[in-house]
Amino acid sequence: MPTFTKTSILAAAMSATLVAGCVAGPAPSNRASAVYGPGQVAYDGSRQPQGDWIEEAPMGRGAPTCDWSVPRELDTLQRVSPASFLDRNAPLGAGDRLEISILGDDDRISGTYVIDSDGSLALRGLPPVRTSNASIAELTNTLHSQLVSSGIVRPLRNAVRVALIEASGASVAVSGAVFQPGSVRAGDRTPESRIGLSEGAVSGDDNTTRTIAGAIRAAGGVRPDADVQRIYLVRGRSYAEFDLSGFIHGWASRDAGVATGDRIIVPSRRCFDADLVRPTPLTAPGIRVYMSNLTQSANNNAGAAIGEKTGSLPYGTRLLQGLVAANCVGGSYMQSDRRAVLISRNPINGQSVVVERDIERLVREANRDTLNPFLMPGDAIACYDSRWTNFREAVGLISQGISTATPAILLDSAL
Repeated sequence: MPTFTKTSILAAAMSATLVAGCVAGPAPSNRASAVYGPGQVAYDGSRQPQGDWIEEAPMGRGAPTCDWSVPRELDTLQRVSPASFLDRNAPLGAGDRLEISILGDDDRISGTYVIDSDGSLALRGLPPVRTSNASIAELTNTLHSQLVSSGIVRPLRNAVRVALIEASGASVAVSGAVFQPGSVRAGDRTPESRIGLSEGAVSGDDNTTRTIAGAIRAAGGVRPDADVQRIYLVRGRSYAEFDLSGFIHGWASRDAGVATGDRIIVPSRRCFDADLVRPTPLTAPGIRVYMSNLTQSANNNAGAAIGEKTGSLPYGTRLLQGLVAANCVGGSYMQSDRRAVLISRNPINGQSVVVERDIERLVREANRDTLNPFLMPGDAIACYDSRWTNFREAVGLISQGISTATPAILLDSAL
């Protein structure tokens, strides 16, 4: 009969314990209502990890049913034609730079002015004038009346001229199916792109980002469930409905300028539209994704070549491309049984979902698109070691454990 030493018994015990940990753990469990986009669901046609899916999924594999309802908060407001906002320039707002010229006056009152943060405009030697929701023409008439009543100018038609030099950014509230709802600044400019500072007196400005689309981009862009055919601009007690789907599909869309105090509502269709998962004037150009790739050869993200910029990916990137960026794909074929998890959150109901995938099968299978979800802003990717890497790690730990325990065993035998 074979002779078993204490060393061999110890090695066998440690091996059985550690190697047992080399097998894959259980697949994550999810609520089916947490599913947001295609590819996040469990898949029954392969050996991809499935886990437990609780409740019936609200979206089937076919075309989901969409909700086209109008936001209830608009019921108390007056609906107007989009032409009411399109046929006139956006009202003046805080930060706008104006050139004001008084007939017969060179430098006493005439000059360049900036509208104050409270929406008032104060000409030199005169009381402030409110400019909230006023157009250039309306401000011109107000100043003309003030200067005539003060006896400064004669009641001539062209005694006062007001010209817009630079349209500043506007504070706008964006809500609904956008990634970062809240108050945003639409049309803010960098110092290099500002006009009227070095060119001298100019007239007119075209701030192309002080628009509905610019405000939506400042709010992180529309989500894939957004209804881009029915976007609402609210100004005061009135609102208008705009169809901006042309920015997505390549046909004409009339965007409207926005002003400080405006609100933009982007309704949700409550279903996923893959056409909205790519860079467009209404969507984000790129996203940030959290990544973790901790392997035997790289015990931290820096060693796995995951730098600060690695998690910045183009909008429309799928899980498999993100795994390549995280260096989870490739290398020795002995490590080809690695697995990865995607951690995402359904923005409609706030529920999180964790999807596990066999990386090699995701690479090899022809129907990978049904298992390869789009990455959303703030998603997280984590890669797990292969069974072979885990086994090699276990063998190393066993060797270290035996070498540490051997002196004690020898000492015990000598007693």
